[in-house]
Amino acid sequence: MPPDERSIIHVDMDAFYASVEQLDQPELRGRPVIVGGLGPRGVVSTCSYEARPFGVRSAMPTAQARRLCPDGIYLWPRMARYEEVSVQVFEVFHEMTPMVEGLSLDEAFLDVSASLRLLGSMEAIGRRIKDAIHERTRLVASVGMGPNKLLAKLASELSKPDGLHRITAQHAAQELAPLPVGRLWTVGKVTEESLHRIGVRTIGELAACDTVRLTRALGRQADVLQALARGEDARDVEPDQAEQSIGAEHTFDTDLADLAMAESWLLRHCERIAARARQRGLTGRTVTVKLREPPFVTSTRQSRLQAPSASVSEIYEVARGLLQRWWNAQRTPRLRLLGVSLSGFEGRKQSDLFEAEPSAQASDQVQDRINSKFGSGSLVRAGVLRTRGQD
Repeated sequence: MPPDERSIIHVDMDAFYASVEQLDQPELRGRPVIVGGLGPRGVVSTCSYEARPFGVRSAMPTAQARRLCPDGIYLWPRMARYEEVSVQVFEVFHEMTPMVEGLSLDEAFLDVSASLRLLGSMEAIGRRIKDAIHERTRLVASVGMGPNKLLAKLASELSKPDGLHRITAQHAAQELAPLPVGRLWTVGKVTEESLHRIGVRTIGELAACDTVRLTRALGRQADVLQALARGEDARDVEPDQAEQSIGAEHTFDTDLADLAMAESWLLRHCERIAARARQRGLTGRTVTVKLREPPFVTSTRQSRLQAPSASVSEIYEVARGLLQRWWNAQRTPRLRLLGVSLSGFEGRKQSDLFEAEPSAQASDQVQDRINSKFGSGSLVRAGVLRTRGQD
């Protein structure tokens, strides 16, 4: 299908992490909520729209956010909870089209070109997505529509919050022209500064700029950027690929120097990644432990399981051995970050009806059922408890 005839939708949940917190804690609604790392090294993951007038933004150091918004509500991220809501959101996407390209837990591109005959116009599908997400999660999404990824994403950004906006190929130049060049895909700080030096500050000025002059400033990048400035983008929506790895990690506010505590954190990570693997029906063969020493020296240790598994005890046994070998080889072991991941996924082995269920597998299934019913983290192994309150 020619690029200008496609129907692309970009969906982005509004202030996702903060909105989930306000949903779960109604007393936070209408208040500035900032979610992110709360220690001296912390960074803002996201913030509610009530916090934004104070100048708080994602990726800002939390310490700076506290200076700008001292009366804000500062919360640690609850990734397991956000993942639960994300599953519901993506279920909506896949009901509209199999052509879904996930960008994060709360953002995706959808190519609905083949869905128009069944589901109606692109605007009707966009409204249907918004309504279904709100009905199932009570959260709000912004939906942008266009003939390509560039215009669909800009449409959702321009209409936030609670947006529903379409940019057509015919009106693209008019809508793009007044926007700063920094809003354009692929234009980072360095490129933006190069454009400013030749007097190009808006997307309209970039589209109209003399090609020779632009090439002198940007080199081979000039042609691509001018095409984007005209609203042209031939990128396809690429459906989600098979998951390559599942991981969890944590950065410590104070460097960790106690092996027992490091093992507790490792167990907590193993519980999380094993549960996610089981939820996806995956079993993995390779365990990787990520270790970061202060100030910023990162190393990894890797080993293979005897057989593909999604068992907490089996993954933890291998991960713990890797951690201990690294720890014992250090003169003064200290960790700024500790993580673990599972990869090398294979199809789940068919179970033998006459084989007794292993106790480890049975305990994992009990934990899954309880956490599914009462919320993630309701049931954890005793070794994980010492990490509580140290997030």
